[in-house]
Amino acid sequence: MPKQHELNRFEIRLSGTGGQGILTLGKIMGQVLALDHGFHVTQTQSYGPEARGGASRADLVVSSRRISYPKPVQLDMLVALSQEACNLYFRNLKPNGFLLVDTTLVTQAPSNIFWGLPFTTMAREKIGVAQATNIVCLGAMSHFLPFMNFTNVKKALAGVLPAKILDVNIKALTLGYNQAKKLYPDAPEKWTYSSPTTMESEQ
Repeated sequence: MPKQHELNRFEIRLSGTGGQGILTLGKIMGQVLALDHGFHVTQTQSYGPEARGGASRADLVVSSRRISYPKPVQLDMLVALSQEACNLYFRNLKPNGFLLVDTTLVTQAPSNIFWGLPFTTMAREKIGVAQATNIVCLGAMSHFLPFMNFTNVKKALAGVLPAKILDVNIKALTLGYNQAKKLYPDAPEKWTYSSPTTMESEQ
């Protein structure tokens, strides 16, 4: 296991439309960060009428210390895989927080400071499975988040996904990681955790 980063509390919201695998993405990330990276992690999610068609979300709080309150208070990072989710949850992002969007579906980012990758298009055209969008996103986050190690995530997938879909998801994970690294090679260096710096947008 690589040297662990010290996190004093890092809040992530994964958001999108029902059917994009947001809740699955949250569960995988929570398990990987807790079991394979050694962090304290809480994971909460929304159900109800948002589950199909509307904005859905999964929230993660990650820390090197015990977590006293399990739900996010002010987001350090917002991942938005749909325009509706981006519009709805952007107000919960810290002023100096990080925004990552799916540029296939988020055509009007509420800020000119963001990271953007066409996750849906990548999954559909490069993997041939639109349902792999969430895993392409997970691969990209393995590059953007310095405290989440790509090799650990790749190994962990074998323990959480059925064998019959493992190969295609490893391909999706690797695609997301490589493309994020190619477009934003310096992204991990921009984090300071307590006071994040600005990011270069794709545009």
